[in-house]
Amino acid sequence: MRIRLLISMFAVVVLSGCAGQAPQRPSQRMGEAPQPDSTTLAVMNLNQQLAISADKLLAQYVQSVDEQYALYDAGTWIHVIDRGEEDGLMPKYGEEWTIAMRTYNLEGKLLVDSEKSYVIGKQELPLAIEVNIREFHRGAQVRMIAPWYAAYGLKGTEEVPPYENVIIEIELK
Repeated sequence: MRIRLLISMFAVVVLSGCAGQAPQRPSQRMGEAPQPDSTTLAVMNLNQQLAISADKLLAQYVQSVDEQYALYDAGTWIHVIDRGEEDGLMPKYGEEWTIAMRTYNLEGKLLVDSEKSYVIGKQELPLAIEVNIREFHRGAQVRMIAPWYAAYGLKGTEEVPPYENVIIEIELK
């Protein structure tokens, strides 16, 4: 008897709470988007200026070396060492690939040396690799010169300092 009474009371509360009301729509307020404060604007401006400087520096660096580089997506300069298996597989979104990766600063100091599996498109790799890797076949070896904003960013990692322009050598296995 008590269970029936509780169920009835619950049904009355639920049904009366919604009775006669149309479904709610999200707010349709017309107004300005929130404006960033002056500190945020200053940091954004500084990062934009640093990115422009990085692009200029890397263009000069590429012209000073003896290898042929081409400019790819994300401001990344790429030199193909070995094209790999021309009729072989190419990485696709969601696939797991083993990638050997060595990262150096522009002075040639080794910062990262690893070989492990990554899921393509899951942001496990630096942006410079993530956006350009689908251009290459299994067995390909490439050298990328990546600006900080497409490599390890403004935070860096344990091995790579913040705002570090890098050379990344990769091999698709």
